[in-house]
Amino acid sequence: MELDGRILVIRADAGAHIGSGHLMRCLALAQAWQDRGGQAVFVTACDSADLRRRLGQEGFPLIHIAFPHPDPADWQVTSGVLQEHPGAWVVLDGYHFDPVYQRRIRQAGHPLLMIDDTAHLEHYYADIVLNQNLQAHELNYPCEPDTQLLLGTKHVLLRREFLKWRGWKREITQVARKVLVTMGGSDPGNVTLKVLGALDAVDVEGLEVIAVVGASNPHFESLQAAAHSSRHSVRLVSDPVNMTELMAWADLAISAAGSTCWELAFMGLPSCVMAVADNQALIAQALQRQGAVISLGCRPELSRLGIAQSIKAALADRTKRSELSTIGCKLVDGAGPFRILEKLSESLRERVDVQ
Repeated sequence: MELDGRILVIRADAGAHIGSGHLMRCLALAQAWQDRGGQAVFVTACDSADLRRRLGQEGFPLIHIAFPHPDPADWQVTSGVLQEHPGAWVVLDGYHFDPVYQRRIRQAGHPLLMIDDTAHLEHYYADIVLNQNLQAHELNYPCEPDTQLLLGTKHVLLRREFLKWRGWKREITQVARKVLVTMGGSDPGNVTLKVLGALDAVDVEGLEVIAVVGASNPHFESLQAAAHSSRHSVRLVSDPVNMTELMAWADLAISAAGSTCWELAFMGLPSCVMAVADNQALIAQALQRQGAVISLGCRPELSRLGIAQSIKAALADRTKRSELSTIGCKLVDGAGPFRILEKLSESLRERVDVQ
């Protein structure tokens, strides 16, 4: 179904404390909606000028929220946007969008897609609840009788730049010497610095490291100093737009156990992951049980020595890295955005038929 200019209203935030993952996976859905002929509008409390600029460059109108929910100012702005687009699908992505906020959207006459990771709320009033994580089927969602649950990695939201790599085959080298470090868009605990310190203890000749510094990361100066003093070749890349190329370049990734894990899996990049936030522990555990990653543990228990030992073993073990790559590619096939879009389109067709 072509969307013929239909509006998708996306309400998601990004910042130093909540990261950029919520907003970036919503961007993937907005791109898929746009490619089908629709228009997406972002309503967001986003303190990153780089992220706001990117949304604008991709043709998405941006409406700023100064004080997010539960501040009343949030709903004043959001309800005004909804009044301009009666009946539009609304997407919520964020732990602070409680049942009260969801119910307001439904009462205003809008179908609602709720993107969630933890099933932490006492009730979900959404038409569709999407949890793209591996352990989603283990969770219990208290919801409406007619709520559809889209659960698991076949619904992973990948942006356009990743979908272009469908069908690409990775070469697994005998010894991994190219390492990509990516700890999310904010990394408030500066775990990247700890990883760079651990890599300094890894004795592998010719090791090359690229460390991604996200748009909301406040630690660039300390990371720059660590890169300059490292025994290895370390390059910092700030808020890159070519993450797919960086992932294709790398032999091994050291990553936070957030939504980036699904991008790494899709790209078949063997990964060592760590839970740097409470909501990432279940993801890391589920991925390790599946044999898709090497789990380094959870912050704050992470030690530089432990990280270094795990990385060194992974760099030398071609068989293990090949297994990780194969399992990751099977988990995420890249068709997630199209499957979700089809569900939204089905609802639109039903509404047209009723009218």
